[in-house]
Amino acid sequence: MKNTDRLFGLPEEAFRFTVPRKGLITKMEIRVLSLSKLDLRPNQVLWDIGAGSGSVGIEAARLVPDLSVCAIEKDAEDFQCLLENVATFGLGSRFRTIHGKAPEALKGVPRPDRVFIGGSGGRMGDLLDACVEGVPVPGIVCNLATVENLSEVLQWAKSKKIDPDILHVQVGRGQPIVGLHRIEALNPVWIVSLSPDQGMSKEKE
Repeated sequence: MKNTDRLFGLPEEAFRFTVPRKGLITKMEIRVLSLSKLDLRPNQVLWDIGAGSGSVGIEAARLVPDLSVCAIEKDAEDFQCLLENVATFGLGSRFRTIHGKAPEALKGVPRPDRVFIGGSGGRMGDLLDACVEGVPVPGIVCNLATVENLSEVLQWAKSKKIDPDILHVQVGRGQPIVGLHRIEALNPVWIVSLSPDQGMSKEKE
């Protein structure tokens, strides 16, 4: 690991994550945009669902004073990486790590002000329902890599009369090749933001 002292936009190499499943860590460019969409404030509670290596929650905690993070991950290897990364960055006092499946394993934890969903385990609708069952309703940001998950989130938003903010991100990184450079594309991602104040706009009369 390296560059752990960087203020913002930590590279993937700053985190321990499972190999060869490198595609499952939130890439730096996507992480930066997702954190912007979360619009976090000091003393809030952030749920990081499908936390993986914990890169989003860790970066958020480093940026926002007194932010409390509840990070949940069901995969045993990824959860071990999460624990090691939280320790590396010295954030244990503000992190609650849960090895289990959401939403059941989130019972009893403090209600969130913000929610980041990086993995759904095929239960996107259940997760979203669990996020909004309390009052006040939190702001939610989802990172989606498949059209099926995108469709499910949009259908859920429509049922709740929420007008989603949708950002489609395609990032290319320069890579050296025989003394020159080419662009290597990363997997495209949808960043969908769901906020209680994003009510469905009224049709024009």
